[in-house]
Amino acid sequence: MKLEQKRALIFGTGISGIAAAKLLQDKTAGLIIYDSNERADKEEILAKLPIGFNGEILVGTLTDKIIDSLDLVILSPGVPTDLEIIEKIREKNITIWGEIELAYYFSRGKVVGITGTNGKTTTTTLVGEIMKTYYDSVFVVGNIGIPYTSMAPETTEESVTVAEMSSFQLETIESFKPNASAILNITPDHLNRHHTMENYIAAKVNITKNQDETDICVLNYEDDVLRKIGETLKTNVFYFSSRRSLSQGIYLEGEEIIYNTGSGKIIICNIHELNIFGRHSYENVMAATAIAIFLQVPVACIQKALKEFVAVEHRIEFVTTKNGVKYYNDSKGTNPDASIKAIESMQSPTLLIAGGYDKGADFDEWLEAFGDKIRYLVLLGQTKEKIASTARRHGYENIILVETLKEAVDVCAAKANTGDSCLLSPACASWGMFQNYEERGTLFKEYVKNLKDK
Repeated sequence: MKLEQKRALIFGTGISGIAAAKLLQDKTAGLIIYDSNERADKEEILAKLPIGFNGEILVGTLTDKIIDSLDLVILSPGVPTDLEIIEKIREKNITIWGEIELAYYFSRGKVVGITGTNGKTTTTTLVGEIMKTYYDSVFVVGNIGIPYTSMAPETTEESVTVAEMSSFQLETIESFKPNASAILNITPDHLNRHHTMENYIAAKVNITKNQDETDICVLNYEDDVLRKIGETLKTNVFYFSSRRSLSQGIYLEGEEIIYNTGSGKIIICNIHELNIFGRHSYENVMAATAIAIFLQVPVACIQKALKEFVAVEHRIEFVTTKNGVKYYNDSKGTNPDASIKAIESMQSPTLLIAGGYDKGADFDEWLEAFGDKIRYLVLLGQTKEKIASTARRHGYENIILVETLKEAVDVCAAKANTGDSCLLSPACASWGMFQNYEERGTLFKEYVKNLKDK
């Protein structure tokens, strides 16, 4: 597609939409940036755009006349692909791209794409750190918070771009072809958007859509869905496992992470050399190592990066110890499976703060993971009654309902014993109470640090 001959509309004025508009400035035959909210302020949108932006800003209704004038629509990740207006655009055979597809059009060099229900951010960040030990030009982008479109023009043939990709972003790719991809795991999430697990899985697997025998896809052997999918892919498949030895691949054996080449074994590291903990963290390390090996990073460079890496913010992040109680921020645990991993990582009796926006998940398996570890369950947000009902059905009664996160922290501080842990791991999205999980986690840390010493 020759963009300079196309009239394009960017659907969405958030961080991805603005980045796409900056990228497309002066590169199309006409550019519109559109917000469906009729109350959106055009001046506020304009203030985010480059000085001298020569496109059109449109809010409210998208008329048939405007739609008929378009050749290309760029969807921001937050725009559902099954909206009535998107269906109308699709029926008119207008090309629809997501931000990832647009960025890839301008991107050069090697590309790594990482997805999965949980562990994406940690693995993406870790791969980026490993790449920086060997490559001079590395970009870490995508769902991690830096739009791929904002960095794509800076890439070169010598660059490596490492992109975290959500299911929302992967719904709208056409030609995107990563040299290495990874699907870390698949468990129920975002069903309010995708409606069925089949749709959600299809979106994740879309990352391999254009890969061939020159590429690689890294998969979790312990995920039943992914193991079956691995048998169907046309690209090379590289497995990792945290529960068994593999004849070829990367696995955890005792306290060591081992790479079996098929003709010999290489010890990558001992888990006690790492600054992150928990089985899920070791899986992230194995996936990142597999990608690095494929991109020919020397093992010594991989080992150096692994030993220096520290946990990303908001993912089982140790905050501080107050009055003999350890506080952990896992605000990024936005679904039950992610929260289960955090719960499993706790080494002492734990007071768990959970609840938030309802994405359509159920909490039975999450409750079953409590064992005798969770002393109190402190619930807030839209899902608190739903979770409380599920907990009681499982025979769990130590439930406290609160209205705010600060109240939750104060309740935990009052109920905790010396030697306990307090874990914020909501198993739900932050929407409705907070702008995002980062704000939720930052506030949690602030409230904890402001607790008075007894």
